[in-house]
Amino acid sequence: MKTAIYPGSFDPITLGHLNIIRRASGIFERVVVCIMKNAGKHSPMFTREERVEMARLVTQRYPNVEVTTFDGLIAEYARTFPEGAVIVKGLRANTDFENEFQMALINKKINPDLDTMFLTATQKYTFLSSSVVKELASYGADLSPFVPCEIIDDVMQRAAGNNP
Repeated sequence: MKTAIYPGSFDPITLGHLNIIRRASGIFERVVVCIMKNAGKHSPMFTREERVEMARLVTQRYPNVEVTTFDGLIAEYARTFPEGAVIVKGLRANTDFENEFQMALINKKINPDLDTMFLTATQKYTFLSSSVVKELASYGADLSPFVPCEIIDDVMQRAAGNNP
């Protein structure tokens, strides 16, 4: 079976992300969480190295999940998997579909062998994004319904202007 690549900035990783990772790990033999630079997001809360560390921490319970990074186009990264790969993307709302469908078509144009599989968000995470988490953290809100417990303190400390 092909490898699933779940790309994103994961700044920070949320329970919604973890839900997609868990579900993809049950479908695919191998899931690669690929932490990428997002050109549209100029000042991340965490460095890429910190995001990798957090993602590894919260996914360690899934033996077929690994975390990596890549600086180029995801369609090009997918070519590095000789057995083939599928992009997995989570969808929360109609606007996600429009954006992700467009990206899937672009990725297919760049890499004709690449398919994208969409997993709809579990209902309780349809509103959740890393941006929402950062906003809530900046107000000192309880993040337990939104972020894996292993990284709540890190997110709260960073939102308060401290290094975790």
